[in-house]
Amino acid sequence: MTVIDAYAVQQALLERMVADGRSVVGRKVGLTAMPMQRAMGIAEPDYGVITDDMVFASGGDIHTAQFIFPRVEIELAFVLGDDLVGPGVTAADVLRATSHISPSIEILDSRIEMTDAATGHRRTIVDTVSDNAADAGMVIGPGMLLPSDLNPRELSALLFINGVIEETGVASAVLGHPAQAVAWLANKLGEYGQSLEAGQVVLSGSLTQSIPVTAGDVVHGDFGSLGAVTCRFV
Repeated sequence: MTVIDAYAVQQALLERMVADGRSVVGRKVGLTAMPMQRAMGIAEPDYGVITDDMVFASGGDIHTAQFIFPRVEIELAFVLGDDLVGPGVTAADVLRATSHISPSIEILDSRIEMTDAATGHRRTIVDTVSDNAADAGMVIGPGMLLPSDLNPRELSALLFINGVIEETGVASAVLGHPAQAVAWLANKLGEYGQSLEAGQVVLSGSLTQSIPVTAGDVVHGDFGSLGAVTCRFV
């Protein structure tokens, strides 16, 4: 399989979701950190789709039983006010098209084994893309930042699990500027005849490594002046 094949699998999965009555509310960009790309043997991010049943309320409870191997990351959510149609979309275009930016928690899950027990084969980028880029949910906090006020070198975040800081990150770690990740996504979707639409949310890439969670864990993302986002797994 190639990455193109993997996105065909993901598209077939999306079509099945829509046929089941779900609606697309956003997209996620993954593998935006260079160390993660090197580990996966790739030179660009990947992406997945977010449907309405993947959205959870900030401050609410999330049932762990609906996942297989849940993990969490914190990142910036770009809420679009205008469409973005590639090719040729730039970071400046993204900022102009964005209504506001909010703090978010992404929930990751794996519908495939990380390592095949029989062969020892490790998961590859083809497996990950086919698996909707491991996307399983998002929680968006109430904070809002105007795109013009985003300074990725100064915007940092702390990921707490049960009151303990497990990870820290800075927005500039996402391709130098999170808007670059959204631009990449718009242009990549353009290759497949798709686009980002006004009203959709784009999770632009994690500021931290992913942390596994289990029932009883309280997850809290502190984005400083941008505010916080939190959830509890039950």
